Amino acid sequence: MYSPAPADWHEANRAHWDERVPLHASGDFYDLDSFRAGQDPLRDFELAEVGDVSGRSLLHLQCHIGLDTLSWARHGADRIVGLDFSEPAVGIARDLARDLGLGQDRAAFVAADVYDAATAVPDPSYDIVYTGVGALCWLPDIGRWAETAASLVAPGGFLYLSEFHPLTDVLDDETGSRITYDYFARDAWIEERPGSYAAEGTEFVHNRRVEWQHPVGEVVSALAAAGLRIEFLHEHDVSLFRRFGCFERRDGYFRYPADRPRIPLMYSVRARKD
Repeated sequence: MYSPAPADWHEANRAHWDERVPLHASGDFYDLDSFRAGQDPLRDFELAEVGDVSGRSLLHLQCHIGLDTLSWARHGADRIVGLDFSEPAVGIARDLARDLGLGQDRAAFVAADVYDAATAVPDPSYDIVYTGVGALCWLPDIGRWAETAASLVAPGGFLYLSEFHPLTDVLDDETGSRITYDYFARDAWIEERPGSYAAEGTEFVHNRRVEWQHPVGEVVSALAAAGLRIEFLHEHDVSLFRRFGCFERRDGYFRYPADRPRIPLMYSVRARKD
């Protein structure tokens, strides 16, 4: 339900994520054994749009347990830094870095709020600032996020964002064919639901979460206002999970059935600091 954000929204969200980290680290969804063995979780369009990262520094904001972050090191990034507000998640990421033989000089992880990133990360700027899927919905102020992220992009570098399309947030959960919610809602979406996308039905204590919708125009405008030059905005007709009950899995992604009209399910933005 939409409602003004409660005063404890940050603490509620952190407790929500902290409690789910052990399950994410041990379950099949992230499959850490396969990751250690070389499985690459990065999406094909991300690899194509970010391009060659060899010899470059990369900062991953809201990195969770660090799989995507560490994957950029495997693709040649010279130095990677991951930041997340969950201490348990950062602990798992550090363990994974050690398992892969990556020292602090190559892969570092920081536990801090994303709005505090400019003072929390070890370097003043990075060639690439990366934000992966499912991150922006946890932030109430997208302008402040854009200013923080832009301040960490080195001159000549860029920010790359890959995110679920907010259009999917306004459709009915089962068929994904009816507009049910408000695309331009400004209040928080407050929900209390057990389980996790990584393990449906699992019982937890901290089930309340507070999220916000951010229309694509708001995100792109915030990045431009923060001084970055938008190089592209791409929309994608695939999802990483079964967002709607009608979705089918094809070619490694979840999609609408082939006989259904398509809509954007994800989007990506690259914005450069000239």
